[in-house]
Amino acid sequence: MLPRRALATLACLLTALALGLGGCGDGSDSTAESGSGGAGSRPAPPRSDFPSASGKTLAQVIEAADGPSSLVVSPAALAFYEGENRYPFGVFERDGSQVDEAQVALYFAQVPLEPGRRTSASRTKEAAAEALEQPAIGPFPAAIESLATKPAFRAKTTTDDPDAASVVYVTDVDFPSEGEWRIVALVRGEDGELRSSLLPSASVGKFDKVPRPGEMAPLIHTPTPEDVGGDLEQLTTRIPPDTQHQVDYADALGGKPIVLLFATPQFCVSRVCGPVVDIAEQVKQTHGDGVEFIHMEIFNDNDPNKGPRPQVRAFSLKVEPWLFAIDRSGRIDAEIQGAFGVDELNRVVKGLSQE
Repeated sequence: MLPRRALATLACLLTALALGLGGCGDGSDSTAESGSGGAGSRPAPPRSDFPSASGKTLAQVIEAADGPSSLVVSPAALAFYEGENRYPFGVFERDGSQVDEAQVALYFAQVPLEPGRRTSASRTKEAAAEALEQPAIGPFPAAIESLATKPAFRAKTTTDDPDAASVVYVTDVDFPSEGEWRIVALVRGEDGELRSSLLPSASVGKFDKVPRPGEMAPLIHTPTPEDVGGDLEQLTTRIPPDTQHQVDYADALGGKPIVLLFATPQFCVSRVCGPVVDIAEQVKQTHGDGVEFIHMEIFNDNDPNKGPRPQVRAFSLKVEPWLFAIDRSGRIDAEIQGAFGVDELNRVVKGLSQE
């Protein structure tokens, strides 16, 4: 098993290294739904609780804070696109322990292009620094989504992992254009003060090969118990094995709605894959046979040293977890990059099953 690393390390910890980047319910309250005593989901605070970015540069947003934050704000997604995006992230102490009840808002500013250059790969450190002097957009306050499930759906893989995530912070960001965007978080502490934290840049439009909503889903085969002689440990690293391997995706595609989840509970560096497979297992029981739930592991022979499976490559995925909701025609209806809670997945599946 790969060494565990704290969630506080930055966005590429979503298994970008392992995948070859060379770097880094039913709508009810999720706490009640899960039966867990942990922190529940909470809505985003009002925008008025944070300084407006209107007329300010990103540097001035930082100056409006009461100083730098001791917390680490770590993005939990890699692929972003022009227009509205779901932006998930985590908040952590320096020792890697998760903070599950911070009030956070994000601000963005675009890194200026170098003369004669077009791609984000050509941007220099100097240009990235110049982004702090560019007009900022924001604030984008974040909601907190619980990753808890009912006890019956909580795997040993999750409960035995001291670093398993308990929440994910989520906000919706509208990127006006492609390119590299610098990001600053303002975090309100228990003392009421606002502290600033600089995040890694977002490369909007860089990862454009991942299938998007509205497109036809790629045709792949996913293994079933019959393919492995009933040895479920070959199908999933979850302990105990989940039930999301009964149908080959290729047999269901174009016939029934599909929820396809790419995740590896045992080897996921971000420590959110175990919880989201548990969440999918719970939501699967809620929706019965109307939707096919399929969990696809990441690595060949469940060995990180053997690289990503061909199914992962077919979807051009560089990070995990990643969930695709596919309608009866085989078209992608919705996708979720990064962690999600029971409530959010229920909304996606209900929308899918009602079409």
